[in-house]
Amino acid sequence: MKFSIVRRNTVPSTNDEAKALAREGAAAGTVVTAASQTSGRGTKGRGWDSPPGLGLYVSVILKPPVDVLALLPLAAGLAALASVERSAGVRAFLQWPNDLFWEGRKMGGVLCESGFTGAVLDFAVVGIGINIGQEEGDFPGDLRGRAVSLRAAAGRPVEAEAVLGALLPALDAWMARLAAEGGAAIAASFAARAVPEIGAPIILDRGEGPFPACYEGIGPDGSLLVSTDSGPRRFLSAEILRLG
Repeated sequence: MKFSIVRRNTVPSTNDEAKALAREGAAAGTVVTAASQTSGRGTKGRGWDSPPGLGLYVSVILKPPVDVLALLPLAAGLAALASVERSAGVRAFLQWPNDLFWEGRKMGGVLCESGFTGAVLDFAVVGIGINIGQEEGDFPGDLRGRAVSLRAAAGRPVEAEAVLGALLPALDAWMARLAAEGGAAIAASFAARAVPEIGAPIILDRGEGPFPACYEGIGPDGSLLVSTDSGPRRFLSAEILRLG
């Protein structure tokens, strides 16, 4: 894939900027990156803290087959994982469906959105946010102790451009593998670097109150596999409000 980078200083959201460009006809491989976001978003409508110069805020326009949309967060998560390892030597882990963790703290996240005309997929946007330069006091109070930066994990300063330089070829490679090998290969690769371990107890919330389950892995369609008191279950990411 050929990438073309559009650089902004401050935007409400790189995903919104990328979607606007896609609606105007921007090609697959168009990348929007910004120094800060005023209304950065995570999944389920949660905000993403995006202070100037302290993170990587990037969105990429893709035009994949519609049947792989559910696997885009996994492929993007694997690309984010590769980018922090290659740029900073940090061994991080993934949590289904779209989070990047280091030593139990969240380092990054993925937000995938799409545009349709009727039932026809016009484009998908993969948004990735990674905490790069924050020290503990730079995080809002409710995130301290829960979030971590790449700088803290690496024990040295890391340039966002270095992470971006590793991220884009990694995303290209994982998208190529998704096209060539299908969802099972992506799901297996994600599960191999995911927390918690198979059989570990987890708490799920579908909006009707939390309930316990045991984590059993990732399905080839990108779904979460669990066991419950009533037997095995599978959930798509849209069905789960929170996993803990």
